[in-house]
Amino acid sequence: MASPVRGRAGGPGRRPLDRAKDQAITAAVVDVLARLGHSGFTMDEVALAAGVGKAAIYRRWSSKTDLLVSYTEGSIEGTLDLADTGSLRTDLVALLGSAAAHFNGPAGRANRALLSAVHDDPVLAAAYHAGPVAQWGDAFRQVFDRAVRRGEICPDAASSVAGEAGAAILVQRWLLHGAHIDEALVADVVDDVVLPLLRDRGHP
Repeated sequence: MASPVRGRAGGPGRRPLDRAKDQAITAAVVDVLARLGHSGFTMDEVALAAGVGKAAIYRRWSSKTDLLVSYTEGSIEGTLDLADTGSLRTDLVALLGSAAAHFNGPAGRANRALLSAVHDDPVLAAAYHAGPVAQWGDAFRQVFDRAVRRGEICPDAASSVAGEAGAAILVQRWLLHGAHIDEALVADVVDDVVLPLLRDRGHP
């Protein structure tokens, strides 16, 4: 699940914001985007789905854009599995498998709805690059850096397009086809695409 969207702090002389409401609003953002898409996303719908008054939302976010930017930046935070399993292959299966689980769920449908607006909205585009794109790139760097330290791949392989190629297949299935991404596909992408590309860059 996405991290709670970050609203404004309570501030001096103001009551602390209720974190339970933050969680409810985050879940509502996902629900509304997944059901109604970006074009149907309104503060009224979010308030209704969260079971809160609109005032509770506006105390945290000044506008719909502010709320969507906050959600977008944290939409995959905490969802990627970066466990050190001891080998590059199983690290990649864990990472891509966690991404697939996100794509397959309600948050994945919500993010697909957001992507329909990114190209026409520079503010949302900036949030998407600062959040999911940056976090995704950092996750692959961590996995590849560990593999370099273990001697599994060369340093220049870690900076190649291998990671992008593997992720691109999953994103294509998710974004263009709306297909469920199963464990078998994740394993095939790792074994038939990512690892061969890395090996083609040479061994240490």
